[in-house]
Amino acid sequence: MAQHAPPARGARLGRAAGANGSDTTVSGVVLLLPGTSRITPGPLRPLARALARAGGAEGLVAHPVLHGPGDREEAARWAADEALRRYGDVPVCLAGFGTGGRTALRAAGHDAVNSVLALAPCLPEEVRGGSPEPVKQLAGRQVLIVHGTNDARSDPERSFLLAARAKKANRSTCRFEVHSDGHGLREHRAEVVALGVDFVLGSMLSGRYSRPVTDALAAPPPLGLRMPLASGFGRSLRG
Repeated sequence: MAQHAPPARGARLGRAAGANGSDTTVSGVVLLLPGTSRITPGPLRPLARALARAGGAEGLVAHPVLHGPGDREEAARWAADEALRRYGDVPVCLAGFGTGGRTALRAAGHDAVNSVLALAPCLPEEVRGGSPEPVKQLAGRQVLIVHGTNDARSDPERSFLLAARAKKANRSTCRFEVHSDGHGLREHRAEVVALGVDFVLGSMLSGRYSRPVTDALAAPPPLGLRMPLASGFGRSLRG
C-alpha cells in the first residue's frame, strides 16, 4: 500500500502504550482519536492503559493520534498508514471519543482498519432530505458505539440513528447505552473501559467477545443498538 505524506499541519503518533519492546512482535495497533488536538481527561487515557495491560503481552499497542488544526480524517488515515509503515501488515482499530468518535467512524474505510470503537461520538443532526453521515465505509469492520443517555453535548439519539443505518450495511455493528451517564462517561468509567477492552481484544486478537457484546452483535435492531451497559461489567468478567 502506498504511504501518504504526513498531513501538513503536524499530525503525529504519540508515545505507544503496550508491546513496544524489541522482544515482542506487534500484532495490532489501536489509534486513539481524541475530541481535541490532545488526549484530554476523557476515557481514552484509561482505555490506553487498560489495553496495554490486557493485550501488551500479545503484541497490542495503542498510540494517541496528535494533530493540529488540519483535517481530522486526513490525520486518522495518515496515522493508519504510519502504523503500517512502523509495524508491517497489522490490523488497526480506530478508537475515538467525542469528535474523535465521529472521525473514527468516518475514517473506517482505510484498508488496514478492522474495527471501530466510537465513544460518545459527536454527530450532526440528521436533516430530512439532506445527506446523512456516511456508513458504507463501515462494511466489513467490527463496530461498537458507546453513548451516555444523559449526554447533553452530543445527542445519543443521533448515534442510535447512525447505528441503525450502519447495521443494515454491516451486521457486525452494536451500540451500548450507559444509563444516567453524561458526555465524559465519568460515572461508569470503569465499565466503559472494560467494555472497550473486551471489544478491542476480541476484534484484534482473540476473535471472542464477552456474552453481552456477543449478544449485542447478534441481536436485531433495535435491541443490539440499545444494549444497556451493566453496572460492574468488568468485575463480572473476572468473577
